[in-house]
Amino acid sequence: MHLHILGICGTFMGGLALIARSAGHTVTGCDAGVYPPMSTQLEEQGIRLIEGFDASQTGLGADMYIVGNVVTRGNPLMEAILDAGLPYVSGPQWLGEQVLRGQHVLAVAGTHGKTTTSSMLAWILEHAGKKPNFLIGGVAPGLKVSARYEPEATNKHFVIEADEYDTAFFDKRSKFVHYRPRTAVLNNLEYDHADIFADLAAIETQFHHLIRTIPSQGMIIRPADSDALDRVIARGCWTPVQTIGPDGRWQAHSSDHASHFEVSLDGKSVGMVCWTLTGEHNRMNALAALAAATHAGVEPEAGIEALSCFAGVKRRMELRGTVSDIKVYDDFAHHPTAITTTLEGLRKQVGGGRILAVLEPRSNTMKLGAMAARLPASLEKADLVFCYGAAEGKHALGWNPEQVLAPLGKRATAWSDIDKMVCAIRSAAQAGDTILVMSNGSFGGIHQKLLDVL
Repeated sequence: MHLHILGICGTFMGGLALIARSAGHTVTGCDAGVYPPMSTQLEEQGIRLIEGFDASQTGLGADMYIVGNVVTRGNPLMEAILDAGLPYVSGPQWLGEQVLRGQHVLAVAGTHGKTTTSSMLAWILEHAGKKPNFLIGGVAPGLKVSARYEPEATNKHFVIEADEYDTAFFDKRSKFVHYRPRTAVLNNLEYDHADIFADLAAIETQFHHLIRTIPSQGMIIRPADSDALDRVIARGCWTPVQTIGPDGRWQAHSSDHASHFEVSLDGKSVGMVCWTLTGEHNRMNALAALAAATHAGVEPEAGIEALSCFAGVKRRMELRGTVSDIKVYDDFAHHPTAITTTLEGLRKQVGGGRILAVLEPRSNTMKLGAMAARLPASLEKADLVFCYGAAEGKHALGWNPEQVLAPLGKRATAWSDIDKMVCAIRSAAQAGDTILVMSNGSFGGIHQKLLDVL
Protein backbone atom coordinates (compact mmCIF):
# COMPACT_ATOMS: atom_id res chain seq x y z
CA MET A 1 0.00 0.00 0.00
CA HIS A 2 1.20 3.51 -0.80
CA LEU A 3 0.88 5.85 2.20
CA HIS A 4 1.41 9.61 1.87
CA ILE A 5 2.02 11.32 5.22
CA LEU A 6 1.10 14.97 5.76
CA GLY A 7 3.39 16.56 8.36
CA ILE A 8 6.00 13.83 8.10
CA CYS A 9 8.91 15.66 9.71
CA GLY A 10 7.37 15.89 13.18
CA THR A 11 8.77 13.50 15.77
CA PHE A 12 5.65 11.34 15.96
CA MET A 13 4.81 11.32 12.25
CA GLY A 14 8.42 10.73 11.26
CA GLY A 15 8.57 7.74 13.59
CA LEU A 16 5.28 6.48 12.19
CA ALA A 17 6.73 6.75 8.67
CA LEU A 18 9.66 4.53 9.65
CA ILE A 19 7.28 2.00 11.19
CA ALA A 20 5.08 1.99 8.06
CA ARG A 21 8.15 1.43 5.89
CA SER A 22 9.23 -1.46 8.12
CA ALA A 23 5.74 -2.93 7.78
CA GLY A 24 6.29 -3.14 4.01
CA HIS A 25 4.39 -0.09 2.78
CA THR A 26 5.57 2.41 0.18
CA VAL A 27 5.86 5.69 2.09
CA THR A 28 6.11 9.25 0.87
CA GLY A 29 5.47 12.43 2.79
CA CYS A 30 5.40 16.19 2.88
CA ASP A 31 5.91 18.99 5.38
CA ALA A 32 6.29 22.75 5.49
CA GLY A 33 9.92 22.34 6.55
CA VAL A 34 11.91 19.35 5.29
CA TYR A 35 15.21 19.47 7.17
CA PRO A 36 17.67 17.29 9.13
CA PRO A 37 17.85 15.26 11.24
CA MET A 38 14.41 13.80 10.53
CA SER A 39 14.64 14.36 6.77
CA THR A 40 17.99 12.56 6.65
CA GLN A 41 16.68 9.64 8.72
CA LEU A 42 13.65 9.28 6.45
CA GLU A 43 15.50 9.60 3.15
CA GLU A 44 18.01 6.98 4.28
CA GLN A 45 15.05 4.60 4.52
CA GLY A 46 13.99 5.33 0.95
CA ILE A 47 11.15 7.66 1.89
CA ARG A 48 10.61 10.45 -0.65
CA LEU A 49 9.97 13.86 0.89
CA ILE A 50 8.19 16.83 -0.68
CA GLU A 51 8.52 20.41 0.55
CA GLY A 52 5.15 22.05 1.19
CA PHE A 53 1.51 20.99 0.90
CA ASP A 54 0.72 21.63 -2.75
CA ALA A 55 -2.58 20.19 -3.94
CA SER A 56 -0.82 18.50 -6.86
CA GLN A 57 0.38 15.80 -4.47
CA THR A 58 -2.95 14.05 -4.92
CA GLY A 59 -1.43 13.04 -8.26
CA LEU A 60 0.92 10.67 -6.43
CA GLY A 61 -1.94 8.18 -6.37
CA ALA A 62 -1.54 7.21 -2.73
CA ASP A 63 -3.88 4.55 -1.35
CA MET A 64 -4.19 6.38 1.96
CA TYR A 65 -3.31 9.84 3.24
CA ILE A 66 -2.16 9.92 6.87
CA VAL A 67 -2.81 13.32 8.40
CA GLY A 68 -0.72 14.85 11.18
CA ASN A 69 -2.21 17.25 13.71
CA VAL A 70 -0.22 20.17 12.27
CA VAL A 71 -2.59 20.05 9.27
CA THR A 72 -5.61 22.35 9.45
CA ARG A 73 -8.57 23.18 7.25
CA GLY A 74 -7.38 25.52 4.53
CA ASN A 75 -4.25 23.46 3.93
CA PRO A 76 -4.17 23.19 0.08
CA LEU A 77 -3.40 19.47 -0.01
CA MET A 78 -5.99 18.64 2.65
CA GLU A 79 -8.63 20.64 0.82
CA ALA A 80 -7.82 18.72 -2.39
CA ILE A 81 -8.09 15.39 -0.54
CA LEU A 82 -11.49 16.37 0.86
CA ASP A 83 -12.78 17.68 -2.47
CA ALA A 84 -11.74 14.52 -4.29
CA GLY A 85 -13.16 12.22 -1.61
CA LEU A 86 -9.80 10.48 -1.14
CA PRO A 87 -9.24 8.17 1.86
CA TYR A 88 -7.53 9.76 4.87
CA VAL A 89 -6.91 8.87 8.50
CA SER A 90 -5.05 10.36 11.46
CA GLY A 91 -1.60 9.09 12.40
CA PRO A 92 -2.64 7.72 15.82
CA GLN A 93 -5.71 5.94 14.42
CA TRP A 94 -3.69 4.32 11.61
CA LEU A 95 -1.03 3.22 14.09
CA GLY A 96 -3.61 1.82 16.52
CA GLU A 97 -5.49 -0.14 13.88
CA GLN A 98 -2.66 -1.31 11.62
CA VAL A 99 0.31 -1.80 13.97
CA LEU A 100 -0.62 -1.87 17.66
CA ARG A 101 -3.48 -4.34 17.37
CA GLY A 102 -2.30 -7.69 18.73
CA GLN A 103 0.69 -6.15 20.53
CA HIS A 104 1.20 -5.83 24.28
CA VAL A 105 1.17 -2.04 24.25
CA LEU A 106 3.01 -0.27 27.07
CA ALA A 107 1.94 3.39 26.92
CA VAL A 108 3.62 6.16 28.90
CA ALA A 109 1.41 9.20 29.48
CA GLY A 110 1.64 12.30 31.67
CA THR A 111 2.52 15.96 31.55
CA HIS A 112 6.23 15.39 32.17
CA GLY A 113 8.76 12.63 31.67
CA LYS A 114 7.05 10.71 28.84
CA THR A 115 10.09 10.54 26.55
CA THR A 116 12.55 9.68 29.31
CA THR A 117 10.33 7.04 30.91
CA SER A 118 9.46 5.49 27.53
CA SER A 119 13.16 5.31 26.70
CA MET A 120 13.98 3.73 30.06
CA LEU A 121 11.20 1.17 29.60
CA ALA A 122 12.23 0.26 26.05
CA TRP A 123 15.84 0.01 27.20
CA ILE A 124 14.93 -2.35 30.06
CA LEU A 125 12.96 -4.61 27.70
CA GLU A 126 15.81 -4.49 25.16
CA HIS A 127 18.39 -5.32 27.85
CA ALA A 128 16.21 -8.26 28.95
CA GLY A 129 16.25 -9.69 25.41
CA LYS A 130 12.61 -8.94 24.61
CA LYS A 131 13.45 -6.83 21.51
CA PRO A 132 10.53 -4.43 21.88
CA ASN A 133 9.02 -2.36 19.13
CA PHE A 134 8.71 1.30 20.10
CA LEU A 135 7.79 4.83 19.07
CA ILE A 136 9.35 7.48 21.30
CA GLY A 137 9.74 11.24 21.03
CA GLY A 138 13.49 11.17 21.59
CA VAL A 139 16.59 9.06 21.04
CA ALA A 140 18.29 7.16 23.84
CA PRO A 141 21.91 6.34 22.88
CA GLY A 142 21.44 2.64 23.64
CA LEU A 143 18.41 2.37 21.36
CA LYS A 144 19.98 4.49 18.56
CA VAL A 145 16.64 5.33 16.90
CA SER A 146 13.32 6.82 18.02
CA ALA A 147 11.13 4.19 16.35
CA ARG A 148 11.42 0.49 15.57
CA TYR A 149 9.03 -2.11 14.24
CA GLU A 150 9.77 -5.72 13.35
CA PRO A 151 6.45 -7.19 12.15
CA GLU A 152 7.76 -10.75 11.98
CA ALA A 153 9.24 -10.76 15.51
CA THR A 154 7.78 -13.38 17.86
CA ASN A 155 7.87 -10.94 20.76
CA LYS A 156 4.96 -8.49 20.69
CA HIS A 157 5.83 -5.71 23.13
CA PHE A 158 5.35 -2.17 21.85
CA VAL A 159 6.44 0.83 23.96
CA ILE A 160 4.83 4.12 22.96
CA GLU A 161 5.02 7.66 24.24
CA ALA A 162 1.34 8.46 24.75
CA ASP A 163 0.59 12.13 24.18
CA GLU A 164 -2.60 13.84 25.41
CA TYR A 165 -2.48 16.39 22.57
CA ASP A 166 -5.40 16.19 20.14
CA THR A 167 -5.31 13.67 17.30
CA ALA A 168 -6.18 15.73 14.19
CA PHE A 169 -8.34 18.60 13.02
CA PHE A 170 -11.16 16.08 12.50
CA ASP A 171 -10.60 14.12 15.74
CA LYS A 172 -10.27 16.17 18.93
CA ARG A 173 -9.72 13.20 21.22
CA SER A 174 -6.26 12.82 22.71
CA LYS A 175 -3.85 10.73 20.65
CA PHE A 176 -3.50 8.11 23.36
CA VAL A 177 -7.12 6.88 23.17
CA HIS A 178 -6.17 5.12 19.92
CA TYR A 179 -3.41 3.01 21.48
CA ARG A 180 -5.41 0.57 23.67
CA PRO A 181 -2.56 -0.14 26.14
CA ARG A 182 -2.33 -3.20 28.35
CA THR A 183 0.23 -1.50 30.57
CA ALA A 184 -0.25 2.23 31.16
CA VAL A 185 2.07 4.59 33.00
CA LEU A 186 0.41 7.81 34.16
CA ASN A 187 3.52 9.72 35.20
CA ASN A 188 1.82 12.87 36.50
CA LEU A 189 -0.92 15.27 35.48
CA GLU A 190 -0.84 19.07 35.36
CA TYR A 191 -2.41 21.78 33.27
CA ASP A 192 -0.72 22.17 29.89
CA HIS A 193 -1.60 22.68 26.20
CA ALA A 194 -3.53 25.88 26.87
CA ASP A 195 -4.17 26.16 23.13
CA ILE A 196 -6.56 23.19 23.14
CA PHE A 197 -7.59 22.56 26.77
CA ALA A 198 -9.62 25.11 28.72
CA ASP A 199 -8.53 23.82 32.12
CA LEU A 200 -7.11 20.83 34.01
CA ALA A 201 -10.54 19.21 34.25
CA ALA A 202 -10.64 18.95 30.43
CA ILE A 203 -7.33 17.04 30.44
CA GLU A 204 -8.53 14.81 33.29
CA THR A 205 -11.49 13.83 31.09
CA GLN A 206 -9.11 12.67 28.34
CA PHE A 207 -7.09 10.62 30.85
CA HIS A 208 -10.35 9.06 32.05
CA HIS A 209 -11.11 8.11 28.44
CA LEU A 210 -7.69 6.41 28.29
CA ILE A 211 -8.40 4.44 31.48
CA ARG A 212 -11.67 3.20 30.00
CA THR A 213 -9.67 1.41 27.24
CA ILE A 214 -7.30 -0.54 29.54
CA PRO A 215 -8.29 -4.20 30.10
CA SER A 216 -9.04 -5.63 33.54
CA GLN A 217 -6.00 -7.89 33.20
CA GLY A 218 -3.77 -4.90 32.41
CA MET A 219 -1.93 -2.58 34.79
CA ILE A 220 -1.98 1.14 35.60
CA ILE A 221 1.14 2.64 37.18
CA ARG A 222 0.87 6.06 38.82
CA PRO A 223 2.47 8.22 41.55
CA ALA A 224 0.79 7.83 44.92
CA ASP A 225 0.56 11.57 45.56
CA SER A 226 -1.38 13.13 42.66
CA ASP A 227 -4.74 14.78 43.35
CA ALA A 228 -5.45 15.09 39.63
CA LEU A 229 -4.88 11.38 39.05
CA ASP A 230 -6.97 10.61 42.15
CA ARG A 231 -9.85 12.42 40.47
CA VAL A 232 -9.27 10.58 37.19
CA ILE A 233 -9.28 7.16 38.90
CA ALA A 234 -12.35 8.08 40.98
CA ARG A 235 -14.38 8.53 37.77
CA GLY A 236 -14.08 4.80 37.11
CA CYS A 237 -11.27 2.26 36.97
CA TRP A 238 -11.49 -1.42 36.03
CA THR A 239 -7.77 -2.21 36.06
CA PRO A 240 -5.31 -3.02 38.89
CA VAL A 241 -3.23 0.01 39.95
CA GLN A 242 0.34 0.05 41.24
CA THR A 243 1.71 3.17 42.92
CA ILE A 244 5.20 4.65 42.89
CA GLY A 245 6.90 7.26 45.05
CA PRO A 246 7.34 7.89 48.80
CA ASP A 247 3.97 6.38 49.74
CA GLY A 248 3.79 3.87 46.90
CA ARG A 249 4.48 0.17 46.44
CA TRP A 250 7.63 1.06 44.47
CA GLN A 251 9.96 3.45 46.33
CA ALA A 252 13.39 5.03 45.79
CA HIS A 253 15.72 5.53 48.76
CA SER A 254 18.79 7.76 48.81
CA SER A 255 22.26 6.29 49.20
CA ASP A 256 25.70 7.66 50.05
CA HIS A 257 26.28 8.39 46.36
CA ALA A 258 24.49 11.49 45.04
CA SER A 259 23.05 9.83 41.92
CA HIS A 260 22.59 6.25 43.17
CA PHE A 261 19.43 5.00 44.89
CA GLU A 262 17.97 1.84 46.33
CA VAL A 263 14.69 0.46 44.98
CA SER A 264 12.17 -1.27 47.22
CA LEU A 265 8.95 -3.09 46.33
CA ASP A 266 6.37 -3.55 49.09
CA GLY A 267 9.02 -2.61 51.66
CA LYS A 268 11.66 -5.12 50.46
CA SER A 269 14.85 -4.03 48.74
CA VAL A 270 15.21 -5.30 45.18
CA GLY A 271 18.50 -3.60 44.27
CA MET A 272 20.51 -0.42 43.76
CA VAL A 273 20.37 1.73 40.63
CA CYS A 274 23.87 3.07 39.97
CA TRP A 275 23.73 5.61 37.16
CA THR A 276 24.79 9.16 36.30
CA LEU A 277 21.35 10.76 36.02
CA THR A 278 20.28 13.28 38.65
CA GLY A 279 17.03 14.63 40.06
CA GLU A 280 14.02 13.24 41.90
CA HIS A 281 12.02 13.32 38.65
CA ASN A 282 14.38 10.78 37.08
CA ARG A 283 14.02 8.50 40.10
CA MET A 284 10.25 8.61 39.65
CA ASN A 285 10.67 7.92 35.93
CA ALA A 286 12.85 4.94 36.80
CA LEU A 287 10.31 3.52 39.26
CA ALA A 288 7.55 3.82 36.66
CA ALA A 289 9.69 2.08 34.03
CA LEU A 290 10.61 -0.71 36.44
CA ALA A 291 6.98 -1.29 37.41
CA ALA A 292 5.87 -1.37 33.76
CA ALA A 293 8.70 -3.70 32.74
CA THR A 294 7.84 -6.04 35.61
CA HIS A 295 4.27 -6.25 34.32
CA ALA A 296 5.76 -7.22 30.94
CA GLY A 297 7.67 -10.10 32.52
CA VAL A 298 11.06 -8.60 33.43
CA GLU A 299 12.32 -9.33 36.95
CA PRO A 300 12.94 -6.13 38.97
CA GLU A 301 16.59 -7.07 39.50
CA ALA A 302 17.10 -7.33 35.74
CA GLY A 303 15.40 -3.97 35.25
CA ILE A 304 17.67 -2.35 37.81
CA GLU A 305 20.71 -3.81 36.07
CA ALA A 306 19.51 -2.30 32.78
CA LEU A 307 18.90 1.14 34.31
CA SER A 308 22.41 1.15 35.76
CA CYS A 309 23.75 1.33 32.20
CA PHE A 310 21.07 3.68 30.85
CA ALA A 311 22.78 6.73 29.35
CA GLY A 312 19.85 9.13 29.25
CA VAL A 313 18.03 10.74 26.33
CA LYS A 314 19.16 13.40 23.91
CA ARG A 315 18.00 16.90 24.92
CA ARG A 316 17.37 15.80 28.52
CA MET A 317 20.23 17.40 30.46
CA GLU A 318 22.51 16.59 27.54
CA LEU A 319 26.01 18.02 27.88
CA ARG A 320 26.69 19.69 24.54
CA GLY A 321 30.23 20.75 25.33
CA THR A 322 32.72 22.29 27.76
CA VAL A 323 34.85 25.32 26.90
CA SER A 324 37.18 27.16 29.29
CA ASP A 325 35.71 25.20 32.22
CA ILE A 326 32.19 26.36 31.28
CA LYS A 327 29.66 23.57 30.64
CA VAL A 328 26.78 24.01 28.19
CA TYR A 329 23.75 21.76 28.72
CA ASP A 330 20.68 21.30 26.54
CA ASP A 331 17.33 20.43 28.11
CA PHE A 332 13.79 20.11 26.74
CA ALA A 333 12.18 21.79 29.79
CA HIS A 334 9.38 24.10 28.64
CA HIS A 335 6.86 24.00 31.50
CA PRO A 336 7.43 25.64 34.93
CA THR A 337 7.35 22.30 36.73
CA ALA A 338 9.94 20.82 34.36
CA ILE A 339 12.09 23.95 34.68
CA THR A 340 11.94 23.71 38.48
CA THR A 341 12.89 20.04 38.65
CA THR A 342 15.67 20.44 36.08
CA LEU A 343 17.21 23.36 37.96
CA GLU A 344 16.86 21.60 41.32
CA GLY A 345 18.68 18.55 39.97
CA LEU A 346 21.39 20.72 38.43
CA ARG A 347 21.79 22.72 41.65
CA LYS A 348 22.44 19.51 43.61
CA GLN A 349 25.01 18.56 40.96
CA VAL A 350 26.94 21.85 40.87
CA GLY A 351 26.55 22.85 44.52
CA GLY A 352 27.63 26.46 44.91
CA GLY A 353 28.66 26.87 41.26
CA ARG A 354 26.82 29.45 39.19
CA ILE A 355 23.95 28.43 36.90
CA LEU A 356 23.13 30.60 33.89
CA ALA A 357 19.62 29.65 32.74
CA VAL A 358 18.83 30.43 29.08
CA LEU A 359 15.12 30.00 28.35
CA GLU A 360 13.00 30.07 25.21
CA PRO A 361 9.27 29.88 26.14
CA ARG A 362 8.29 28.29 22.84
CA SER A 363 5.43 25.87 23.47
CA ASN A 364 1.91 27.04 22.69
CA THR A 365 1.07 27.07 26.39
CA MET A 366 4.07 29.24 27.23
CA LYS A 367 3.58 31.61 24.29
CA LEU A 368 -0.01 32.22 25.34
CA GLY A 369 1.17 33.16 28.83
CA ALA A 370 -0.92 30.58 30.68
CA MET A 371 2.12 29.65 32.81
CA ALA A 372 3.93 33.02 32.81
CA ALA A 373 3.11 33.86 36.43
CA ARG A 374 4.87 30.69 37.58
CA LEU A 375 8.11 31.39 35.71
CA PRO A 376 9.93 33.52 38.34
CA ALA A 377 9.54 30.88 41.05
CA SER A 378 10.56 28.08 38.66
CA LEU A 379 13.82 29.93 37.84
CA GLU A 380 14.68 30.79 41.44
CA LYS A 381 17.67 28.42 41.67
CA ALA A 382 19.43 30.05 38.70
CA ASP A 383 22.02 32.76 39.33
CA LEU A 384 21.36 34.53 36.03
CA VAL A 385 18.39 34.18 33.66
CA PHE A 386 18.37 35.05 29.95
CA CYS A 387 14.88 34.84 28.43
CA TYR A 388 14.39 34.93 24.66
CA GLY A 389 11.16 35.84 22.93
CA ALA A 390 10.87 36.58 19.21
CA ALA A 391 9.55 40.06 18.46
CA GLU A 392 7.25 38.75 15.73
CA GLY A 393 6.29 35.61 13.84
CA LYS A 394 4.76 32.33 15.01
CA HIS A 395 7.11 32.08 18.02
CA ALA A 396 6.43 35.61 19.31
CA LEU A 397 5.34 35.82 22.94
CA GLY A 398 1.92 37.12 23.90
CA TRP A 399 3.32 38.62 27.13
CA ASN A 400 6.20 40.84 28.27
CA PRO A 401 9.10 38.80 29.70
CA GLU A 402 10.64 41.86 31.36
CA GLN A 403 7.48 42.40 33.39
CA VAL A 404 6.94 38.73 34.16
CA LEU A 405 10.53 38.15 35.32
CA ALA A 406 10.72 41.42 37.30
CA PRO A 407 10.52 39.51 40.65
CA LEU A 408 13.98 38.09 39.86
CA GLY A 409 15.43 41.61 39.76
CA LYS A 410 18.71 42.19 37.96
CA ARG A 411 19.34 38.46 37.72
CA ALA A 412 16.95 38.24 34.74
CA THR A 413 17.11 39.90 31.33
CA ALA A 414 14.85 39.61 28.28
CA TRP A 415 16.02 39.46 24.66
CA SER A 416 14.48 39.42 21.19
CA ASP A 417 17.78 38.96 19.31
CA ILE A 418 19.55 35.62 19.79
CA ASP A 419 22.97 36.83 18.65
CA LYS A 420 22.92 39.79 21.03
CA MET A 421 21.84 37.50 23.84
CA VAL A 422 24.71 35.11 23.05
CA CYS A 423 27.14 38.03 23.35
CA ALA A 424 25.64 38.96 26.72
CA ILE A 425 25.94 35.39 27.97
CA ARG A 426 29.56 35.25 26.82
CA SER A 427 30.31 38.47 28.72
CA ALA A 428 28.65 37.16 31.88
CA ALA A 429 30.06 33.62 31.85
CA GLN A 430 33.01 32.73 34.09
CA ALA A 431 35.15 29.64 34.55
CA GLY A 432 33.25 27.08 36.60
CA ASP A 433 29.82 28.21 35.38
CA THR A 434 27.11 25.93 34.01
CA ILE A 435 24.95 27.25 31.17
CA LEU A 436 21.58 25.49 30.96
CA VAL A 437 19.66 26.04 27.72
CA MET A 438 15.95 25.18 27.94
CA SER A 439 13.61 25.00 24.93
CA ASN A 440 11.38 22.52 23.13
CA GLY A 441 12.73 23.76 19.78
CA SER A 442 16.09 24.21 18.07
CA PHE A 443 16.47 27.69 19.64
CA GLY A 444 18.29 29.03 16.58
CA GLY A 445 21.27 26.74 17.12
CA ILE A 446 22.19 28.66 20.27
CA HIS A 447 24.06 25.75 21.83
CA GLN A 448 26.77 25.71 19.16
CA LYS A 449 26.80 29.52 19.00
CA LEU A 450 27.60 29.61 22.71
CA LEU A 451 30.33 27.00 22.42
CA ASP A 452 31.85 28.91 19.50
CA VAL A 453 31.96 32.31 21.24
CA LEU A 454 33.14 30.83 24.53
